[in-house]
Amino acid sequence: MTVEATTERVLRMLALLQRRPSWTAAELAAELGVTDRSVRRDVERLRALGYPVHATAGVGGGYQLGAGTRLPPLLLDDEEAIATAVSLRLATGGTVAGAGEAALRALAKLDQVMPTRLRAEVRAVHGATDTLVGPAVEIDAELLVTLARACRDAVRVRFRYAGRHGGEGERTVEPVRMVTTGRRWYLMAWDVDRGDWRTFRLDRMREVAATTWRFRPREHPDPVDHVQRSVTEAPYRHLARVRLHARPERVRELVPPQVGRVEDDRDGWCVLVTGGEDLDWLAMHVARLGFETQVLEPPELREAAARIARRLAAMAGAGEVGAPAAATQ
Repeated sequence: MTVEATTERVLRMLALLQRRPSWTAAELAAELGVTDRSVRRDVERLRALGYPVHATAGVGGGYQLGAGTRLPPLLLDDEEAIATAVSLRLATGGTVAGAGEAALRALAKLDQVMPTRLRAEVRAVHGATDTLVGPAVEIDAELLVTLARACRDAVRVRFRYAGRHGGEGERTVEPVRMVTTGRRWYLMAWDVDRGDWRTFRLDRMREVAATTWRFRPREHPDPVDHVQRSVTEAPYRHLARVRLHARPERVRELVPPQVGRVEDDRDGWCVLVTGGEDLDWLAMHVARLGFETQVLEPPELREAAARIARRLAAMAGAGEVGAPAAATQ
């Protein structure tokens, strides 16, 4: 028997052992069309590859695939592969705390070896499924897989990128990490043409393609901190820093990470850094949090707060039903 035939038979045995908890030697021999002696040899081959195959003697005994010290490769049939891929796509959306990044890595591995016909089935299932979650920007899973591989393999990526104020240009980057806020996905990468670290929104990317150009990973800032600073500070006309008399964790419950950054302070206070296009809107946003507040910067924010206070005071005092008319002299 050729090496190829033996390898195929061993893989068939592995698939059988993964299908149900226990098999007798006679059952395996019948399924594979070999002798009990060949079954024993193939079991030893699997053990040599790191698969913990346990044998139990006596009536009711047989072979069982056990848990080892490391996870060996799995063999999935078509239905199992589709179910796994669909589940991983859902998990990448952040609906399971802490599972999104690991699910994305697993999805990239599975997508790399999945036949085209099964990949089409997965897309069909995913396209016919809606999830009851909060408003978010939907990202195609193929884009996530492409960027995940590029981050893993340290290869440059080219794409067209739409700016905030219109216009679209081609970018070439060295990707490091993807970060999700729960509503949006971002890529932190070294922009080759601009020679600096940049943050890119995945929903603004077009024609994304990984190149064959490998790069040497360079020292980089913390991706989560870099992305948060980019999305809460850089895009806005005004940047505000205010002290709030509240625990940092309490403020983080009220202010999403894509809206503001919360820094620890002292004596029960914390500092909120947030941006906006309009100072009046910023003042209202901070006031709605309901905490004692001290404006650190900019000074114009205090003026905006005073203007709003005057408007609210006038709104509260004017037009009251049943209010007495002003006395005449």
